[in-house]
Amino acid sequence: MRYLTAGESHGKQLTTIIEGIPSLMPLTKENINESLLRRQKGHGRGKRMQIEKDLVDIAGGVRHGYTLGSPIAMVVHNDDFKHWVDVMGEDPIPEDQDIRRVVTRPRPGHADLNGAIKYGHRDMRNILERSSARETAARVAAGAVAKTLLAHLGINIVGYVREIAGIISEEYPDMNMEDRVRISEESPVRSLDPVASQKMMDAIDIAKKEGDSIGGVCEVYIEGIPAGVGSYVHYDRKLDGRIAGAVSSINAFKGVEFGIGFEAARKNGSEVHDEIAWDKETGYYRKTNRLGGFEGGMTTGMPIVVKGVMKPIPTLYKPLQSVDIETKEPFNASIERSDSCAVPAAAVVMEHVVAFEVAKALLEQFPHDQFPKLKEAVDQYREEIKRF
Repeated sequence: MRYLTAGESHGKQLTTIIEGIPSLMPLTKENINESLLRRQKGHGRGKRMQIEKDLVDIAGGVRHGYTLGSPIAMVVHNDDFKHWVDVMGEDPIPEDQDIRRVVTRPRPGHADLNGAIKYGHRDMRNILERSSARETAARVAAGAVAKTLLAHLGINIVGYVREIAGIISEEYPDMNMEDRVRISEESPVRSLDPVASQKMMDAIDIAKKEGDSIGGVCEVYIEGIPAGVGSYVHYDRKLDGRIAGAVSSINAFKGVEFGIGFEAARKNGSEVHDEIAWDKETGYYRKTNRLGGFEGGMTTGMPIVVKGVMKPIPTLYKPLQSVDIETKEPFNASIERSDSCAVPAAAVVMEHVVAFEVAKALLEQFPHDQFPKLKEAVDQYREEIKRF
């Protein structure tokens, strides 16, 4: 299973094509729209979210509410494109006209300068329009299809915020999935901790007032994944490695950890590893889940717990200094529309890129041409490992 995305931030549309989804899986655009609209929410979001209302058009691969087994094509239209036709349109510019809104001043922390050097662009709008986090809408669409597949297999996933600007939410290891989903959806910052939620919102408001931005930590929690998904045999088959790569590929993400993560470096082995137990009802399980549901690149059957670190957004309303690539003179970096904090939205993005990697690993491990056969194989495997 794989996907491709295309489109620019202020272009006509974002396009996602997914290949490898089994046939005969129930799927509607409502499954995808719910995720797209969740991505747009969150305290600290900028004006762009008031302009765009992300809704998907399924353009191929689905018929009468079921997947066909062929590639699934999805489109999210950019409503704001009507104001950008002469800037972002595909037609050549007349010789007697100049290109509008040329960008020659790279913004620190963005892809602008490096991308311009790599692809030879003197107008860095060619870089920033694609490197924009707007592209994550297309990735969420892909992840929403994967989430739908997982849900039909009895595997549920949720993303929420653990930390913003040093304000850390309480851990709730015994909270059930239903409450995690409900409470995170009710919180404007997607925190499970109501006390921390208010402190986080206050910090976001202060950053916005000061023209600054703040980052944080997102967490994704998955229940229902059976043991043994992934592989220890090759480095590129280790599922935790794949998830880590997917998370670090999200715009502004700079770190990933599973379970207690980096805290393991400060503890003894007896305080890190999860003891194994067995009972007739569930089979093998771990007494703790410090390793976040992974051992040897494979799932243990315990919930997957993965965290991602998001840096503050680099587009500031009190801009940092940069250098004009044409004049080589110093300037204050240009300001594009931005958020003071996008961590709550990023938790939704992270939830969906993780979902895609988990679904992909399952489809590699089990028969996957037809969804009913996939579900039958996964259910049978669950019963087999109970008796192992």
